[in-house]
Amino acid sequence: MAKRSLFNILSRSPWWLSVLIATAVFMVVRQFMPDYAALASTLPFLGIAGYAGWRQSRVPNPERVTEMLAALRAMSWQEFAAIMEAAFRSEGYAVVVLIRGAADFELSKSGRVALASCKRWKVAQTGIEPLRELVLAKEAADAQECIYVAAGDLSQNARQFAAHKQIRLLCEADLAQFLAPTKGGKSKWPAGRMR
Repeated sequence: MAKRSLFNILSRSPWWLSVLIATAVFMVVRQFMPDYAALASTLPFLGIAGYAGWRQSRVPNPERVTEMLAALRAMSWQEFAAIMEAAFRSEGYAVVVLIRGAADFELSKSGRVALASCKRWKVAQTGIEPLRELVLAKEAADAQECIYVAAGDLSQNARQFAAHKQIRLLCEADLAQFLAPTKGGKSKWPAGRMR
């Protein structure tokens, strides 16, 4: 779906904005048509409000994101890899742990293969080189997708490269949301890491 479509814009906006638009549409349409038709004209906006509210309820607050990222950075590679593997499995992927190379996991789902790179999760800011290595690994493995995971941010050049090469980024708040301990109803965090 186009990034500038009305649905996309409203689904990223606060949920109550769609409710306000639905109310305004109802008031205008009611002037020219019966109430049931006016009510029917608001349904798309109320649907978007529900969807936006559901998405926004799943996003951890900024304080929680900071707390989660600090906990991730404090983990050993084994702890972090176990959490990532469990999170990918909860998303429906079949996971193969890779020992060498730019990628750490090979993920299969619905006949598509993705490579995920997670080893540099503690880095405060990632440059372009790890992303290049991941793209080369993807091409060598004949995979369809790449996923780059980091608790930190990416440089502007790295973000542009990722967008150009269609690399899925799980960084900062996106990573915290992906690893939210309530996902699937169970905590995947090692005991004592999160409170």
